[in-house]
Amino acid sequence: MPSIISVAEATPEYTLEQDEVVEFARDLFSDSFKDIDRLLKVFQNGQIEKRHFAKGLDWFKSDKSFAEKNNAFIETGVSLGAEAIEKCLSSEVFLKQVVPYDEIDAIFTITSSGIATPSLEARIMNKLPFSEQTKRIPIWGLGCGGGASGLSRANEYCLAFPKVKVLVLSVELCSLTFQRNDRSKSNLIGSSLFADGVACALVVGDECEKGNLQKLSAVPYIQATQSTTMKDSLDVMGWDVKDEGLYVVFSKDIPSIIEGWLKPNVSKFLCDVNMVMSQIQHFVAHPGGKKVIDAYQQSLQFDEKMTKISLDVLKEYGNMSSATILYVLRRFMEFADLGEYGLATALGPGFSSELLLLKWE
Repeated sequence: MPSIISVAEATPEYTLEQDEVVEFARDLFSDSFKDIDRLLKVFQNGQIEKRHFAKGLDWFKSDKSFAEKNNAFIETGVSLGAEAIEKCLSSEVFLKQVVPYDEIDAIFTITSSGIATPSLEARIMNKLPFSEQTKRIPIWGLGCGGGASGLSRANEYCLAFPKVKVLVLSVELCSLTFQRNDRSKSNLIGSSLFADGVACALVVGDECEKGNLQKLSAVPYIQATQSTTMKDSLDVMGWDVKDEGLYVVFSKDIPSIIEGWLKPNVSKFLCDVNMVMSQIQHFVAHPGGKKVIDAYQQSLQFDEKMTKISLDVLKEYGNMSSATILYVLRRFMEFADLGEYGLATALGPGFSSELLLLKWE
């Protein structure tokens, strides 16, 4: 089975405390909502304490064209993407030695927050000494589910080619999609949640020589995966593409949808691999928001300690779309023990879920 042997993050330059963003939102939205103080409670209720952004707060106080925002996405995405790759391939926590760039067979690049053709990994390959034969697999539009989906697709690639090493690079600069003239509740809620983050994971095939690379005594092996898309749910989350750029679509029904829909998906997935939820020690969940985490607990009926790491990442970084689950996974990798099982899950536009069964071996 393919395994994940290194994960690294690249944190954007600007750090904003949640209180700073509350005051920014108050100034922006107060003329649009008479009950603005009640609505702004969403910032505190979400339990996010700080977030990281590609630009400082002043940048968002004036109108920016779609081109300006997308150019910032490409510039920052390439810089942070290269940084995350470098850290992943030279991690002193996870690796005994540096992995050469020319040993990477493929790069899966995951994003939904900007547009680049040539895609980001092509631009990064002009900065870092990858082989010219490195395969490029850019995946766009999976939103918050993209990080988990990227790991699943990398898993399938490594099953087909068991000697390879591949990267899953997630670049999400959600703040650069912000529409200051969109006074909808979806935009207000999005302003309370979304942030910027970049992460990279190294996934290797079962026949790859890992003995001189893997530093930890146990790493997560991908045992099985499942992708599910709900019929007639296109309006649950995603983007509306308009002249000014990407406008967030964010249904208030997401937590209730999770409560009713996730458990049957998980039950089917575990049944297919002859397991039950009580055998899972680690819940490697994308923290879409505090209400989403609560919905996970309610749906799957497990102790809140199972979502502590996801909640800690949410508090410190906010929702970084597809990159967030890699931040969560890295923290689990630092302490999970031999023989333990993990269930990784993320939800995204479609409406869809991606599940991975992990076992530390």
